[in-house]
Amino acid sequence: MNVKLVDRDYLILKEIDRWRVITGKHICYMCGFSGQRACDRRLNKLINIGIIRRKKYIYGFPGIYSLTSTGKKLLSVPNRAEHIRIEQIAHDIAVLDTAIYFNKKFGIAFSDIKTEKQLHKQDGFGVRKHRPDFVFSKDNNLICVEVELSLKSKNRFSNNILSNFTDYYIQIWVVPDKNSSVTEYLLNMKKDYPNIKIIELKEVKDYGFNTTS
Repeated sequence: MNVKLVDRDYLILKEIDRWRVITGKHICYMCGFSGQRACDRRLNKLINIGIIRRKKYIYGFPGIYSLTSTGKKLLSVPNRAEHIRIEQIAHDIAVLDTAIYFNKKFGIAFSDIKTEKQLHKQDGFGVRKHRPDFVFSKDNNLICVEVELSLKSKNRFSNNILSNFTDYYIQIWVVPDKNSSVTEYLLNMKKDYPNIKIIELKEVKDYGFNTTS
């Protein structure tokens, strides 16, 4: 199949590359398609010429897109193996939903968002420090966003909050709901770290973007 690549195709490749996971619904919105059908047709063409792939990992979740080695070559990015962590897919999809929420509600351009994956690349792969799920600048202030769906290690959580307090003007945490253990912990930490802001995941979903709907 002979397919001439256009600017939007390269945008698709870039969005696939910079997020840990991405679905067709996210690509449709982020890349400005008129509708999901038109987006899916284009994605299928890119699959057929071997520059992207689509795979379902979990029942109930949409297929996840990734770049093939040919797609990575087109972007001039390293051809490293991508490891999808199945236990983290729900979190990673919520991160994308949250990025779209900030775009729709606050007008944050996707081009102004730096993802965790991009920040780690910027650090260099030999450096492993905490990085938020994504960051952006607003009114010349650097803001970070974290999606925290379950309370795991309190020590690690505290260290991440401290790191964000040091590095960012505001740290926004997206939590499962107002009664979660994550929310309770953040409210306690807010006494010492007043730059903490909390958003419930329901607000993200209710604002108009739900991947699984």
